Amino acid sequence: MSAAMSDLIPFNWPHMTGKELYYIAEAHFNGRLAGDGPFSMRCHRWMEEKFGCRKVLLTHSCTAALEMTALLLDIQAGDEIIMPSYTFVSTANAFVLRGGVPVFVDIREDTLNLNEQLIEAAITPRTRAIVPVHYAGVACEMDVIMAVAKRHDLKVVEDAAQGVMASYKGRPLGAIGDLGAYSFHETKNVISGEGGALLVNDPALAQRAEIIREKGTDRSSFFRGEVDKYSWQEVGSSFLPGELVAAFLWAQLEEVDRITQTRLTAWQRYHNLLEPLEARGLLRRPIVPSSCQHNAHMYYVLLSHDIDRNHALAELRRNGISSVSHYVPLHSSPAGRRYGRMHGDLSVTDRQAARLIRLPMWVGLMEEQQKRVADALSQVQSSTATRPVPFLAS
Repeated sequence: MSAAMSDLIPFNWPHMTGKELYYIAEAHFNGRLAGDGPFSMRCHRWMEEKFGCRKVLLTHSCTAALEMTALLLDIQAGDEIIMPSYTFVSTANAFVLRGGVPVFVDIREDTLNLNEQLIEAAITPRTRAIVPVHYAGVACEMDVIMAVAKRHDLKVVEDAAQGVMASYKGRPLGAIGDLGAYSFHETKNVISGEGGALLVNDPALAQRAEIIREKGTDRSSFFRGEVDKYSWQEVGSSFLPGELVAAFLWAQLEEVDRITQTRLTAWQRYHNLLEPLEARGLLRRPIVPSSCQHNAHMYYVLLSHDIDRNHALAELRRNGISSVSHYVPLHSSPAGRRYGRMHGDLSVTDRQAARLIRLPMWVGLMEEQQKRVADALSQVQSSTATRPVPFLAS
């Protein structure tokens, strides 16, 4: 970080391992700049072995990976896809682009993940898929979700944009459902500037995934010598990242264990520092079920109901701390009302979204900086700050 920013605590600061430029130069020297060069193949093989996927394909974004899942599932106009409303717009856009209808289901009080107990009641004859979103790198209850999907012959697409190196009962996120999507955006744990990956866990979808990713052609088969020429096979698009992006990503994947552990250490420091504030009733800290190993993607707090969030954010800014809220629930957005529909009451989504703020979290965040964040939060007052404030179902 530059000296000019030494007194400020940014919300995010992209981490470099030190080898990114070296590998980019190597790709340049080799004269391989388009997609699926040696660095792309290295990333594919590493993730397939690390996460136990049938196939992993780098994409130019997690959005692109999600759009590929809609093509792979042959989503048609009117098909319904069950998902949380508390998620990024790409989760819904990927299916709306194919004419699909997002069906928004409420989230859990504790993890802010899709409430698995509400999914079955939202299923109709038009339902095609369930899209659990692993918020903050904490897993949804995948055993229940997979069982519901199996009973109703539905596909499961894991939006694991925030879930790289997190797991559920020992299984990597993104590698449990039929398909999964990762993000390597600069705000994520492992980065390539922009970037993503499609994880294919259903063997029946692997070959089509390659075709869709390569503009709808069997070009990948051609380069493996399996066909003597490639041609247009079905609808697809150009979802590949360039080789320079893959070279950058490879430098990150080599250091992924160290990156993850460093973030976990910072996450736990926040958790310890903010315990007294939770005891005072000012906020609620994140809850991680015992079945979930998170990846410290973010540290958020849920403010007490009688604390004004804008005031809290302003107090943090006054102390040189960049802190932000998160999603505007999709069901309350103009496009969400136009293209999707709610199933039942989404009061938990509305309530938790209005209280949540995200704290600075990045590799290199120092203990002294985290103490400053905790001290600033402790100055945020509520009308009942002298006694604990109960939190619903927490």
